[in-house]
Amino acid sequence: MTDSDRTPPNDQPDAGTLRAVVTGASSGIGAATVRRLRAEGWSVLAVARREDRLRALADDTGCEYCVADVTKAEDVDTLVSRAGAVHALVANAGGAVGVDPVADADPADWQAMYDVNVLGTLRVTQSLLPALRASGRGDVLIMSSTAGFVAYEGGGGYVAAKHGTHAIAATLRLELAGEPVRVIEIAPGMVKTDEFSVKRYRGDAAKAEAVYAGVDEPLTAVDVADAVVWALTRPHHVNVDLMVLRPLAQAAQHKVARRATT
Repeated sequence: MTDSDRTPPNDQPDAGTLRAVVTGASSGIGAATVRRLRAEGWSVLAVARREDRLRALADDTGCEYCVADVTKAEDVDTLVSRAGAVHALVANAGGAVGVDPVADADPADWQAMYDVNVLGTLRVTQSLLPALRASGRGDVLIMSSTAGFVAYEGGGGYVAAKHGTHAIAATLRLELAGEPVRVIEIAPGMVKTDEFSVKRYRGDAAKAEAVYAGVDEPLTAVDVADAVVWALTRPHHVNVDLMVLRPLAQAAQHKVARRATT
């Protein structure tokens, strides 16, 4: 019998016994991930700052929810106490603020991006690691970005923050080698969601929409959520170290095919 003839071991338990914590769950990729995990039969604790959106998500999916801001240590303590036994953390909370060049950027914007993308991810990961280790088959899935690998004009603060997010994933994977905890990084490129670009442009919907002008089918939150759930549901001896997702129209950070628009 050759290696290709052998059936890989099925070390993935029944989904009904698995529990995940998803941060940044009130909209976009986080909310889509909650929906997909619930459809797969997972127990999910959805975490975000906006209770009205979390309540609506819980009504739709049957998930549990916890109102918490991952930039606040006391809120992270609360979510950990609510999480209980957990098998996966989807550290999705993040975002971008502004498109100012480095010469003109407000340090407060950079601080805000660092706090949520880097320190928020750090706090939640540190706090849930004991439970993930105790599960015997834990996952830390970190939502980074192609901005964590390639710089671009007007993106300095976000690029710096996502480089930090990537560094957490890469370093933690080394530090947990030999332990029963996978570290997975998903790095999306151009994703069109309801809020990401609008927040980045401080509520200017026209500028936010222009980001996607002429682009055939940018990624959606559901596309990324599908990738998240696929990675989490591989047999646990299979680690998806890094998955980069882009729409077909985006060959690289600076190379995007656009139709002519009038």
